[in-house]
Amino acid sequence: MTKLDPQKYLEQPFGHLANLINAHAVNVPDRIALDDGAERLTWAETTTHVNRIAAQLQADGLQKGQAVSILGTTTIRYALAYLGSIVAGGCAAPLTTSATPKQLAAMMADSGAAHLFIDTVKRAELAESGVKLPAVKHVMMDQAEDDAPLIFDWMAAEGAMPDDPQVGPEDPYNIIYSSGTTGTPKGIVHSRQMRWYHAQAGGGYGQEGQVTLLSTPLYSNTTLGIFTPTIAFGGTVHLMRKFDVRGWCERCQEHRATHTMLVPVQYQRLMDFDDFDSYDLSSLFLKYCTSAPFSAELKADVLKRMAGGLVEIYSMTEGGVVCILLAHEHPDKLHTVGKPFGASEVITVDEDLNPLPPGEMGELVGRSETMMSGYQNQPEKTEEASWYDENGDRWQRMGDIGKVDEDGFITLMGRSKDMIISGGFNIYPRDLEEALMEQPGVADAAVIGIESKQWGETPLGFVVQEPGVQLDLDALKAATNADLGKTQRLSELRLIDELPRSHIGKILKTELRDLAEAETS
Repeated sequence: MTKLDPQKYLEQPFGHLANLINAHAVNVPDRIALDDGAERLTWAETTTHVNRIAAQLQADGLQKGQAVSILGTTTIRYALAYLGSIVAGGCAAPLTTSATPKQLAAMMADSGAAHLFIDTVKRAELAESGVKLPAVKHVMMDQAEDDAPLIFDWMAAEGAMPDDPQVGPEDPYNIIYSSGTTGTPKGIVHSRQMRWYHAQAGGGYGQEGQVTLLSTPLYSNTTLGIFTPTIAFGGTVHLMRKFDVRGWCERCQEHRATHTMLVPVQYQRLMDFDDFDSYDLSSLFLKYCTSAPFSAELKADVLKRMAGGLVEIYSMTEGGVVCILLAHEHPDKLHTVGKPFGASEVITVDEDLNPLPPGEMGELVGRSETMMSGYQNQPEKTEEASWYDENGDRWQRMGDIGKVDEDGFITLMGRSKDMIISGGFNIYPRDLEEALMEQPGVADAAVIGIESKQWGETPLGFVVQEPGVQLDLDALKAATNADLGKTQRLSELRLIDELPRSHIGKILKTELRDLAEAETS
């Protein structure tokens, strides 16, 4: 391995993450690279493992750009599989652990993966489900099974190096599958150029030697947004297998974390933790938040009680609009999601998708360096989510309604789509409604998101029962939730005589929200 200056290499318009990983083994071999609380690896060890995994993937026939599926608990071994896939020239396809076996099978088939890195718990769940899975090679991340080797036994021999895959900017880096879809999942494809921009972020996202504490899963774009630059800059990543407030505070204090990424519900739980102020978290330099609405009141509390700056990121996995709010620099703008970041552009359009003058409220559309390449195998969905300007350039539709104030800060006014964001995960009401309609005795159904202190939002279902039927709502909820992913599940069901609809038959969910609010109060 030749010596390379990561800082200078990251100044290039494009590069291969493998070169940075190899450089860290030379420059900072003894620095801890990965630590999940049960295992820890230095950069020298991490680089060796990643190269051996990449070499074996290539030996198994992995083609440039081909997907590699990963399913399991967030651990060091998960991170190694992810990085090995990238270094080999493949496309990492992490799968959400909350999805049903049927959903997971659809994702694996859609990705075209030939390998599945998996742990014993998820493998047992898939086996017990009886769902037919695509024919892929299973590599175990926690312990070997009779027909599936342990990752450390499977990878190439000590000292093995992968061939240079000659990847380019447009080659795929990862596929992020939309959270919890009961039909055909939407795989959001990110190019290597897009992730290179993330790696270059610097000045906060990535700094040499930073210590990042992560408590959201590696299959989430939220996590990857800061995991990638930490790896690129040769920092240390502390991975939590599962978030809990005391454990987070203890690890942040013990390891002197400088950076972290949390979703709003996690910040809320930290602020509500009775012992929070007894921990020394003064090492924190920057804290990030994304994935769900972040109230001005909660931002203010976090600024008051936690060290370091607070950065809110408003975007979506598909990219497009990217706004940054430096909350610590703009305490008078906490009600906003900040300004367009870097080369990002944001405008609003009306219901007919005509551009609106600056300052006019409308649907947000944007373009940025971090836009997705498109949805995997679903060009029609890519088109539905696109808006084209007079020059024919593609912009991403956000599905949110907003306006830009006189200082350029964007305030969100609501969502044009009815997507629910619960605990940082996207829930599509249509999926839950279809699951309800499959249950016997249900004549009509609608699902909305209601406020939840624990989750930010949570799904509430309204059902109309068929004539002559008396629905048992508890049993109906249990039966429906059994067909849904863990992050999709209904929190409550309510009976209603008839769903409110417009003259063209559209369910008026604003009226349902008003009804839910009135009944709650």
